[in-house]
Parts: sequence; C-alpha cells; structure tokens
Amino acid sequence: MTSTTFAPRRRTRSGPNLSGNGPFRKIGTGLIWFAVIFNILLLVWILLQSFRGTREIFANPWGLPDALSFDNFLTAWNASNFGIATLNSVIVTVISSLVAVGIAAPAAYYLSRQENRLTSALTMYFVVGLGVPVQVILIPLFVMLAKMYLVDSLLGLNLVYIGVSMPFTVYLLTAFFRSLPSELEEAAALDGSTPFGTFWRIMVPLAKGGLLTAFVLQIIQHWNETLLALTLLQTTDNYTLPVALISFVQQQTYSGADWGGLFAGLTIVIMPMVIFFVIAGRRLTEGLTLGMGK
Repeated sequence: MTSTTFAPRRRTRSGPNLSGNGPFRKIGTGLIWFAVIFNILLLVWILLQSFRGTREIFANPWGLPDALSFDNFLTAWNASNFGIATLNSVIVTVISSLVAVGIAAPAAYYLSRQENRLTSALTMYFVVGLGVPVQVILIPLFVMLAKMYLVDSLLGLNLVYIGVSMPFTVYLLTAFFRSLPSELEEAAALDGSTPFGTFWRIMVPLAKGGLLTAFVLQIIQHWNETLLALTLLQTTDNYTLPVALISFVQQQTYSGADWGGLFAGLTIVIMPMVIFFVIAGRRLTEGLTLGMGK
C-alpha cells in the first residue's frame, strides 16, 4: 500500500489584492501614470506658450509656436529684474538648504541614538513643529525681524528658511539615522574613536542618501517658497524669483497682459527645478538605497 500525503491548505487573507497584478495595483499604477503624463503635458504646454504672442495664444491656445523666438523671455527677464532675482534665489536657496541640513544632521543623529526624557521631549517638539502652519507665525516673524533690522534682507530670509525647515529636516534624518546599524558605532568606540569622529567618518557617509534627500527637498521647497519672501522682502533688489514673477504679473495687469511674457516668466521660475530634479532624481534614489543597504 502506498500512503498519500496532502499538503495543508493555505489560508488566503481577505481584502484587496495589492501585490502582483491584482486589480487594485493596476488601478493605482494607472492613476500614477495619468498624473505623471498630465504634469508632463502641462509643463510642455507652458513651455510652448512662452514662445508665442498674446494674439496667437488667444486665437489658438493649443497651437504650436510659429518660430522659436526668445523675445518673451527677454521681456520677462528685463521688465522684472529676473537676473537679480535669479541670483537672490540661488543664494538664499543654496545657503539655507546647506545650513539647515548641516544643523539638522548632528541633532538628528543625537536624537536617534540617545533615549531619555530630554531627547523624547525634543523629538516631540520637532514633531509638533511639523503641524504649525507658516501663516500662524508670519506676523510674529515679521515683528521679530523688524526689531532686529532684518526685514527686506536676504540674511533675515535665510534665517527664517532655516528655522522653518528644521522640524521636517530633523524628523526625516532622525528616522534615517535610526535605520542605520549601531554595531558600527560600537566597533568604532572599541577602536578609540570619539563620538564626533564616529559621526563624521562613519555615520555621515552611510547617511549620504538621507542627507541628499533632505537637501534636495529643501532646495525645491525654498526655491518655490513665496509667502515668506513676499512678506519679508520689500525692494526689487532683494526679490527672489517667485516674488519677481508676482511683481511682473502686477505690472502686466496695469499695462495690458502679455501672456507670452507671463508664460516665459513662469518657465524661468519652474524649469530650473525641473532640470535639477531630473539630474538629481536618479542619484538621489541610488544614494538612498546605498545608504539604507549598508
């Protein structure tokens, strides 16, 4: 006689199938691709309209430009001092992002490795800071900077950007440092390394993916920020690009809307971040994967 064995039945979990090629996964993938294609087409449409005149745009909003003329870009660049505004945006964005990540990294590392009442309270403090809208602190910030004579100053705007970005940056890097193995720190301590040496020579290279992520996110946020810059900057020599674009729109409102120039100004503001993200996007993902995998 031969004995027959039966494999036990595998229980199946009820609920939506989110793995493999289930319907919910297909729907989610389709929605993501729809959003991606829509945003790409929108960027292409804005770029094409920046080469057309106002009459052409109103006659056929979906048409193609007759010629690649850069007159609209010259109008937008000269009418609202976009050259100075671009330089101001680069200075404020790069400095504030570097300083924010540079301050947040050691703070996040300490909070991720020390567990006591003080670090728990500080972590909760940064978490609470994530939920505070900028509009709530706008007037107190203006009054404080006015007393320090930092209104209409790129230095004052830098300080505000650094302070406002601290909660998110510290929270992001704290979660990343916690994912890194602590055995390397123990080995470094046995070799006689100081805590700062361990942080600088071992943990920072491992955390380069998280640091790059935080830096890229801060670059995008500070480049596109408008409310704080519009409130704190008052002269055209200190305008950043979003504020210069608003000033250009106001000029066009009184002198007759030049829609080609408006689209050109919008392109000047948007395209640097699009190009930056295209260049840094893949390196960002690779750096994050490499840092998490070690």
